[in-house]
Amino acid sequence: MPRYYFDVDDGNGLNTDNDGVECASLDDLKFAAVDALPDLARDELPNGDSVRFSVKVRDLSGKYLLEASLTLNVEWVAGSD
Repeated sequence: MPRYYFDVDDGNGLNTDNDGVECASLDDLKFAAVDALPDLARDELPNGDSVRFSVKVRDLSGKYLLEASLTLNVEWVAGSD
């Protein structure tokens, strides 16, 4: 089974995955990347009002195959003060 590496940007820069994960298919790879985003957002709550989380997946040769991202925006609603 091929091994893929999930590099994560939590709004503070790219964190390189040196271990990797084996995925049986490209659909499994896509699911794993998307599945990681909500946990990443929960674990790394932003200090500001907006942050973009992303997972970039690369193969053994270092070529990026997929990027999945999630943007979290916090806005006050008019009249909520």
